[in-house]
Amino acid sequence: MHLRHLSVTDFRSYHRAEVALAPGITTLLGRNGEGKTNLIEAVGFVASLASHRVATDAPLVRHGAESAIVRAAVVRDGRDTVVELEIVPGRANRARLNKSPLTRPRDVLGTLRTVLFAPEDLALVKGDPAERRRFLDDLLVARQPRWAGVRSDYDKALRQRNALLRSGQHLWRSGRRVPEHRLAPGETIEDARAAAEATLGVWDAQLAQVGAALTYARLRLLRDLRPYLSESYATISDAEARAEATYRSSLEGPVAEAIAAGEVPEQEDLYAATLEVMAARRRDEQERGVTLVGPHRDELVLALGELPAKGYASHGESWSIALALRLGSFRLLQHDVGTDPVLVLDDVFAELDSGRRERLAELISDCEQVLITAAVAADVPAWLAGRGVILDVADGTVTPRGDDPADPDATADTDATAGPADRAVPADPGPAVEDPAVEDTES
Repeated sequence: MHLRHLSVTDFRSYHRAEVALAPGITTLLGRNGEGKTNLIEAVGFVASLASHRVATDAPLVRHGAESAIVRAAVVRDGRDTVVELEIVPGRANRARLNKSPLTRPRDVLGTLRTVLFAPEDLALVKGDPAERRRFLDDLLVARQPRWAGVRSDYDKALRQRNALLRSGQHLWRSGRRVPEHRLAPGETIEDARAAAEATLGVWDAQLAQVGAALTYARLRLLRDLRPYLSESYATISDAEARAEATYRSSLEGPVAEAIAAGEVPEQEDLYAATLEVMAARRRDEQERGVTLVGPHRDELVLALGELPAKGYASHGESWSIALALRLGSFRLLQHDVGTDPVLVLDDVFAELDSGRRERLAELISDCEQVLITAAVAADVPAWLAGRGVILDVADGTVTPRGDDPADPDATADTDATAGPADRAVPADPGPAVEDPAVEDTES
């Protein structure tokens, strides 16, 4: 699998850009702020329908534009597939596959698989639990796209149940008088409370069912990922300490103990345990107005040997663990899908010492397609960059190294990337648009 062509219109700083790509190593080289990461972000959006930098779609649309369009030509087993996504802030995004409209954008998932490592990934080690949960769920969808629907169903059920818990707090909080205007005509407090309890029971069952499926899938994924994680960390760090990952569940009792021991309980057992703990914590949830049990409260715990990585790992060790998570994901997808996903390294080499740089370069040198961004050429091992193509990114244009945009003879023979209509067109960045902070929405 590889990406043959990327096209963006009104995406981030780009008014328009056309970039031809090929298998092997491609290095996008340019100073910070020139738009390298914007192109990488577009690639990731095609693969996951999400940005690795922001939580909403609005910042992806160029200032002053109503929508953005990203197109990608993906080659797999010798066949081309064209994915087109239209990003419309405030409305549902639209998707086409080989020019045919799709009812659901998520139906494009799986067409392009990528593994992206970026500076933001340090949050996988040092950040909040939500970062690590998102890592698991994103990898789950990349592995089997059907889990995108389960993930969406869980989020919807969670929002509904939390809304019910909040709206019923006036009924459940002890010692609080319920105003008459909060009751229906002729309704007693006992009637209102019984109706709310019955509705809550319905959402209990639905959330527990979908949550058990999601937890089961996460546990199986983690079981399969662990050996690749440990192997990747050992190679990158060249250290004796072993990288470990365990799953800490919000459940209790024997099922939680089995999960802590690395086992994968049956889905039916997870469902029953979820209902049991929900019942036990019902009063707390009613008082606080929030769901306290389920995969949205679980934690992926990373460790080096017997010590938790968060708070104990050095800066270099933290980088190595984060990178090992991504490289382990790459190897897992490679094994499961039978082909290499596209590996994307965004300003990664600049963050590594010389030893880690060389070991990483050795690991990725035989991948089918690797996209690398760097601010200066010295960041990337010369022998690695020299094996592929270098694209210079400057002033909103993308130029293959060796081409002179001012020389018509130099661009005449590179039809896929040259010419005013087909080469990257200078962007009109407009006023700077600040990316909104991504908040941890853990319930």
